[in-house]
Amino acid sequence: MKVIGLYIALLFLSLGVAAQDLNARITVLSPKIQTTNKRIFQSLETAMKDFLNGHKWLAETVLPQERLDCNFVLTVTAWDGGSNFSGELQVQSSRPVFNSNYNTNVLTVNDKDFDFIYTDGQTIDYSDQSFQSNLSSVMAFYAYIIAGMDNDTFSRYGGSYYFNLAQTVVTNAQTSSYKGWKAFDGNTNRYWLAENLNNKIYAPLRSFLYDYHRNGLDQMSDNASKGRKAISDLLPTLTQVDRQRLGAMFPLVFFSAKSDELVQIYAHTDSQARLAAYNIFTQADPANGIKYQELQKN
Repeated sequence: MKVIGLYIALLFLSLGVAAQDLNARITVLSPKIQTTNKRIFQSLETAMKDFLNGHKWLAETVLPQERLDCNFVLTVTAWDGGSNFSGELQVQSSRPVFNSNYNTNVLTVNDKDFDFIYTDGQTIDYSDQSFQSNLSSVMAFYAYIIAGMDNDTFSRYGGSYYFNLAQTVVTNAQTSSYKGWKAFDGNTNRYWLAENLNNKIYAPLRSFLYDYHRNGLDQMSDNASKGRKAISDLLPTLTQVDRQRLGAMFPLVFFSAKSDELVQIYAHTDSQARLAAYNIFTQADPANGIKYQELQKN
């Protein structure tokens, strides 16, 4: 009987391991909350980690080394001492570059409209069929966005399936009163991120993501010049992306993740290449113009 019991335990353990698609690191901060008892925040951090890492997000089976690396940093800005929380959620994901020790940022987003209910010790429930809670819906939304962005870097438009799932989360959340899910909640929110990623208008930027990673970064360890040239040939595409459109969230997210890396790629090239890159970057991404000034230096 002990042998059977051990076998069953190992079986469930193996199933749990197989189900883990994300390698999510969770941090809950509460610098503005005046309380001596931080237990609730530790409990919340554990619950978020268990939810994200314990749920099956990907359609395909992934090996442990293939899990998607991501960080969720929740800064609690208000708490009523009970179960009502307000905060800002920073989400970042990365993927490895072939034949190197370098991980490249794929997603960087700061969600400032994150109100939710959580009770100490609560199990976080989620369903793709209906809105259960804002806490689970927001995390599920970003899990699907992470999966979609990662797949887009390995296969052209490979993330479409996951972006559709993210859109389903948004649709289900229309029945809630929480901010961030509706078009009129602002120009930079979850609604517009899902809309952009599913909108053909931004297909060129999604295609850019694939070529930038597979034909650019992934080639640079073997042939830096070849990889950089592939990226240089792609750069004019960035100036064609419509950033003036209402709810232009995807371009904002893209440059938040890639602006520093783009500077690094061209910082040590010849002056002609640096200037060409500088002109494109400042036109396509004026918000990060100060960063790109590095490319004007000799």
